Amino acid sequence: MTIYKKLLEIQKKVTELGKNAESFGYNYVTGGKLLEHIKPLMNENGLLLKQEVVVHSKEQVVYKTKKGEEKLEYLHDVTYRFTWIDTDTGDKDENMFYACGMNDFEKGAGSAHTYAERYFLLKYFHIKTDEDDPDLKDNYKSGSKGGGQNQNQNYNKEESELDKKFLDVWVKLSDEQKLKIGTAYPNKFGKPQNNPQYFKKAEKEAILSKLNK
Repeated sequence: MTIYKKLLEIQKKVTELGKNAESFGYNYVTGGKLLEHIKPLMNENGLLLKQEVVVHSKEQVVYKTKKGEEKLEYLHDVTYRFTWIDTDTGDKDENMFYACGMNDFEKGAGSAHTYAERYFLLKYFHIKTDEDDPDLKDNYKSGSKGGGQNQNQNYNKEESELDKKFLDVWVKLSDEQKLKIGTAYPNKFGKPQNNPQYFKKAEKEAILSKLNK
Protein backbone atom coordinates (compact mmCIF):
# COMPACT_ATOMS: atom_id res chain seq x y z
CA MET A 1 0.00 0.00 0.00
CA THR A 2 1.40 3.42 -0.95
CA ILE A 3 1.73 6.28 1.52
CA TYR A 4 -1.17 8.11 -0.11
CA LYS A 5 -3.47 5.09 0.15
CA LYS A 6 -2.60 4.84 3.84
CA LEU A 7 -3.41 8.52 4.34
CA LEU A 8 -6.66 8.01 2.46
CA GLU A 9 -7.61 5.20 4.85
CA ILE A 10 -7.25 7.65 7.75
CA GLN A 11 -9.35 10.25 5.93
CA LYS A 12 -12.10 7.67 5.34
CA LYS A 13 -12.32 6.78 9.05
CA VAL A 14 -12.21 10.29 10.56
CA THR A 15 -14.84 12.50 8.95
CA GLU A 16 -16.30 14.63 11.75
CA LEU A 17 -15.50 15.42 15.39
CA GLY A 18 -17.75 16.95 18.01
CA LYS A 19 -16.77 20.06 19.94
CA ASN A 20 -15.30 19.38 23.38
CA ALA A 21 -13.86 22.69 24.61
CA GLU A 22 -14.74 26.35 24.92
CA SER A 23 -12.67 29.54 24.75
CA PHE A 24 -13.66 33.18 24.31
CA GLY A 25 -17.28 32.01 24.25
CA TYR A 26 -16.76 29.66 21.29
CA ASN A 27 -16.79 25.86 21.13
CA TYR A 28 -14.11 23.92 19.25
CA VAL A 29 -12.31 20.59 18.90
CA THR A 30 -9.13 20.28 20.97
CA GLY A 31 -5.86 18.90 19.68
CA GLY A 32 -6.03 16.16 22.30
CA LYS A 33 -9.35 14.84 21.06
CA LEU A 34 -8.14 15.04 17.46
CA LEU A 35 -5.04 12.96 18.24
CA GLU A 36 -7.12 10.40 20.13
CA HIS A 37 -8.79 9.57 16.82
CA ILE A 38 -5.89 9.99 14.39
CA LYS A 39 -2.85 8.62 16.27
CA PRO A 40 -4.16 5.01 16.53
CA LEU A 41 -4.80 5.05 12.77
CA MET A 42 -1.30 6.41 12.16
CA ASN A 43 0.15 3.57 14.24
CA GLU A 44 -2.02 1.02 12.46
CA ASN A 45 -0.75 2.19 9.06
CA GLY A 46 2.88 2.69 10.12
CA LEU A 47 2.89 6.45 9.55
CA LEU A 48 4.91 9.12 11.35
CA LEU A 49 4.37 12.88 11.19
CA LYS A 50 7.61 14.85 11.43
CA GLN A 51 7.19 18.50 12.46
CA GLU A 52 9.87 21.12 11.79
CA VAL A 53 9.99 24.86 12.42
CA VAL A 54 11.39 26.39 9.22
CA VAL A 55 11.02 30.09 10.04
CA HIS A 56 10.11 31.69 13.38
CA SER A 57 9.88 35.44 13.89
CA LYS A 58 8.20 37.64 16.47
CA GLU A 59 7.28 41.28 16.86
CA GLN A 60 5.75 43.42 19.57
CA VAL A 61 2.05 44.17 19.34
CA VAL A 62 0.21 46.70 21.48
CA TYR A 63 -3.58 46.47 21.78
CA LYS A 64 -6.34 47.49 24.17
CA THR A 65 -8.20 45.00 26.33
CA LYS A 66 -11.97 45.07 26.88
CA LYS A 67 -11.30 47.19 29.96
CA GLY A 68 -9.54 49.77 27.81
CA GLU A 69 -6.13 48.93 29.24
CA GLU A 70 -3.11 48.93 26.94
CA LYS A 71 -1.33 45.57 26.72
CA LEU A 72 1.97 44.60 25.13
CA GLU A 73 2.58 41.08 23.80
CA TYR A 74 4.64 39.29 21.17
CA LEU A 75 3.04 37.99 18.00
CA HIS A 76 4.87 34.85 16.87
CA ASP A 77 4.82 34.05 13.13
CA VAL A 78 5.92 30.51 12.38
CA THR A 79 6.33 28.56 9.14
CA TYR A 80 6.34 24.78 9.55
CA ARG A 81 7.21 21.75 7.47
CA PHE A 82 4.97 18.75 8.19
CA THR A 83 6.28 15.54 6.64
CA TRP A 84 4.38 12.26 6.56
CA ILE A 85 6.78 9.30 6.63
CA ASP A 86 5.82 5.74 5.69
CA THR A 87 7.91 3.54 8.01
CA ASP A 88 7.37 0.52 5.75
CA THR A 89 8.72 2.07 2.55
CA GLY A 90 10.44 5.30 3.59
CA ASP A 91 8.18 7.30 1.26
CA LYS A 92 7.46 10.87 2.31
CA ASP A 93 4.82 13.54 1.75
CA GLU A 94 6.06 17.07 2.59
CA ASN A 95 3.73 19.99 3.38
CA MET A 96 4.35 23.63 4.33
CA PHE A 97 2.02 25.29 6.83
CA TYR A 98 1.84 28.71 8.50
CA ALA A 99 0.43 29.74 11.89
CA CYS A 100 0.76 32.58 14.36
CA GLY A 101 0.21 32.84 18.10
CA MET A 102 -0.08 35.56 20.72
CA ASN A 103 -0.76 34.50 24.31
CA ASP A 104 1.27 36.48 26.85
CA PHE A 105 5.04 36.71 26.52
CA GLU A 106 5.95 33.12 27.35
CA LYS A 107 3.06 31.26 25.69
CA GLY A 108 2.76 32.76 22.21
CA ALA A 109 5.12 30.34 20.47
CA GLY A 110 3.45 27.37 22.15
CA SER A 111 0.04 28.58 21.00
CA ALA A 112 1.28 28.77 17.41
CA HIS A 113 2.74 25.24 17.62
CA THR A 114 -0.47 23.79 19.06
CA TYR A 115 -2.65 25.61 16.53
CA ALA A 116 -0.49 24.53 13.58
CA GLU A 117 -0.57 20.83 14.44
CA ARG A 118 -4.32 20.82 15.08
CA TYR A 119 -5.30 22.76 11.99
CA PHE A 120 -2.87 20.97 9.71
CA LEU A 121 -4.44 17.62 10.62
CA LEU A 122 -7.99 18.96 10.36
CA LYS A 123 -7.43 20.48 6.94
CA TYR A 124 -5.23 17.71 5.54
CA PHE A 125 -7.88 15.08 6.22
CA HIS A 126 -10.80 17.42 5.46
CA ILE A 127 -12.35 16.82 8.86
CA LYS A 128 -15.51 18.83 9.35
CA THR A 129 -15.09 21.68 11.85
CA ASP A 130 -17.25 24.53 13.09
CA GLU A 131 -16.93 28.05 11.77
CA ASP A 132 -17.11 29.45 15.33
CA ASP A 133 -13.61 28.23 16.26
CA PRO A 134 -12.02 30.80 18.62
CA ASP A 135 -8.83 30.72 16.60
CA LEU A 136 -10.65 32.40 13.72
CA LYS A 137 -11.04 35.59 15.78
CA ASP A 138 -8.74 38.45 14.87
CA ASN A 139 -5.57 38.38 17.01
CA TYR A 140 -5.10 42.13 17.14
CA LYS A 141 -8.64 42.89 18.31
CA SER A 142 -9.17 40.13 20.85
CA GLY A 143 -5.69 39.01 21.82
CA SER A 144 -6.72 35.43 20.97
CA LYS A 145 -4.37 32.52 21.48
CA GLY A 146 -3.57 31.49 17.93
CA GLY A 147 -4.40 31.90 14.30
CA GLY A 148 -3.51 30.44 10.93
CA GLN A 149 -3.76 31.50 7.34
CA ASN A 150 -3.22 28.30 5.43
CA GLN A 151 -6.86 27.22 5.78
CA ASN A 152 -8.15 30.49 4.34
CA GLN A 153 -5.80 30.84 1.41
CA ASN A 154 -6.48 28.95 -1.80
CA TYR A 155 -3.25 29.30 -3.72
CA ASN A 156 -3.18 28.22 -7.33
CA LYS A 157 -0.42 25.88 -8.50
CA GLU A 158 1.80 28.70 -9.75
CA GLU A 159 1.62 30.62 -6.46
CA SER A 160 2.27 27.47 -4.43
CA GLU A 161 5.40 26.71 -6.43
CA LEU A 162 6.58 30.31 -6.03
CA ASP A 163 6.04 30.15 -2.25
CA LYS A 164 8.02 26.91 -1.95
CA LYS A 165 10.84 28.19 -4.13
CA PHE A 166 11.03 31.47 -2.20
CA LEU A 167 11.06 29.67 1.16
CA ASP A 168 13.78 27.27 0.03
CA VAL A 169 15.95 30.24 -0.96
CA TRP A 170 15.09 32.30 2.14
CA VAL A 171 16.19 29.68 4.68
CA LYS A 172 19.63 29.53 3.02
CA LEU A 173 20.25 33.30 3.23
CA SER A 174 22.48 34.81 5.89
CA ASP A 175 21.01 37.07 8.57
CA GLU A 176 22.69 40.03 6.86
CA GLN A 177 21.04 39.19 3.53
CA LYS A 178 17.63 38.76 5.16
CA LEU A 179 17.95 42.10 6.93
CA LYS A 180 18.92 43.83 3.68
CA ILE A 181 15.93 42.36 1.84
CA GLY A 182 13.56 42.98 4.74
CA THR A 183 14.64 46.62 4.91
CA ALA A 184 13.91 47.03 1.19
CA TYR A 185 10.43 45.55 1.72
CA PRO A 186 9.32 46.67 5.23
CA ASN A 187 6.26 45.27 7.01
CA LYS A 188 3.12 47.24 7.86
CA PHE A 189 4.79 48.59 11.00
CA GLY A 190 7.62 50.07 8.95
CA LYS A 191 10.12 47.53 10.28
CA PRO A 192 12.27 45.19 8.15
CA GLN A 193 10.16 42.25 7.00
CA ASN A 194 11.54 39.05 8.54
CA ASN A 195 8.88 36.49 7.68
CA PRO A 196 8.88 35.04 4.14
CA GLN A 197 5.12 34.39 4.31
CA TYR A 198 4.37 38.12 4.38
CA PHE A 199 6.15 39.11 1.19
CA LYS A 200 3.74 39.78 -1.66
CA LYS A 201 3.87 37.73 -4.86
CA ALA A 202 5.47 40.56 -6.86
CA GLU A 203 8.04 41.12 -4.10
CA LYS A 204 8.97 37.44 -4.03
CA GLU A 205 9.42 37.40 -7.80
CA ALA A 206 11.57 40.55 -7.68
CA ILE A 207 13.72 39.21 -4.84
CA LEU A 208 14.28 35.85 -6.56
CA SER A 209 15.15 37.63 -9.79
CA LYS A 210 17.80 39.77 -8.06
CA LEU A 211 19.27 36.82 -6.18
CA ASN A 212 19.58 34.78 -9.37
CA LYS A 213 21.62 37.46 -11.12
